Amino acid sequence: MTTPWEHLPRLALIPGPTPVHPLPRLGRELGLELWVKRDDLTGLAFGGNKTRKLEFLLAEAQAQHADTVVTAGAVQSNHCRQTAAAAARLGLQAVLVLAGEPTEPARGSGNLALDALFGAQVVWTDRAQRDQALRATVEALRDQGRRPYLIPYGGSNPLGASAYARALAEALAQMPTPPAAIVLASSSGGTQAGLVAGARVLGYRGRIVGISVDEPRPALAERVAELASQTLALWGRRERVHPTEVEVHDVWARPGYGVFTAAEAEAMRLAARREGLLVDPVYTGRGLAGLLGLARERALPTTGPVLFWHTGGTPALFAQPYLRQWLAQMAQ
Repeated sequence: MTTPWEHLPRLALIPGPTPVHPLPRLGRELGLELWVKRDDLTGLAFGGNKTRKLEFLLAEAQAQHADTVVTAGAVQSNHCRQTAAAAARLGLQAVLVLAGEPTEPARGSGNLALDALFGAQVVWTDRAQRDQALRATVEALRDQGRRPYLIPYGGSNPLGASAYARALAEALAQMPTPPAAIVLASSSGGTQAGLVAGARVLGYRGRIVGISVDEPRPALAERVAELASQTLALWGRRERVHPTEVEVHDVWARPGYGVFTAAEAEAMRLAARREGLLVDPVYTGRGLAGLLGLARERALPTTGPVLFWHTGGTPALFAQPYLRQWLAQMAQ
């Protein structure tokens, strides 16, 4: 089957398909046939889902003869860390517009430390002014004679989302039977939108369950639906995805973005102690917490595989003093 995204230019930043494997001990505990797709092992700068998007986005940047890539994120952005690494690999300058003002200890920890190691330039702003600061940064670089390429927040545009249609095809080829449900942490929406759009093309009929890490369900479902529709349009398909077709759960997002709760702590502990698997406190920890909660509510299929899509984020384990204290307590 020839898929529409195969005609899009793509760089090979990932060595090969990321593994899919069962999580038998945790699955038995939850009454599920549980599997995991390991996009924490994409191979670039501690891995993560953004590397897939960057394969498409940076191919376009090269085609436009860019010499600088500009993107935005939170202080400990996984997307910015992977963008900085990919830019270094391709000989491009990375400029990161980060929302926040980290304390001095935070500057030398987690993703921020890696951003500096990769030689990225950081522009600080606050969240309310992030988009304005991003535009101003691009214009300032042009005024300096640079050729900037703007990567949207999270790499979440139709081109970036196309990477996750391709990833869905990869995962389906690896599974012994198609998963009854795919569960993932969802934030900027590009990963879930790519899976939703890819499912239309591939004929995948299982559930794609987004666990919001920050947005209320209506807002995130609308964003994912619009981006999935735009992605289908990029491929020449005149189809619309309605928000009611997008499954999002926001219960675990209600404490707020990056707020570490008992739910994330339990998910991190169970993944580590049952399966030797690391999840981070902001994204995959919250996504797995959602999976645990839905399983206990009997709201996930108990016949057929359930696939947890691990989107990375490992450096966040070392980003904050409260996490280091919590991890130290776990070791006692």
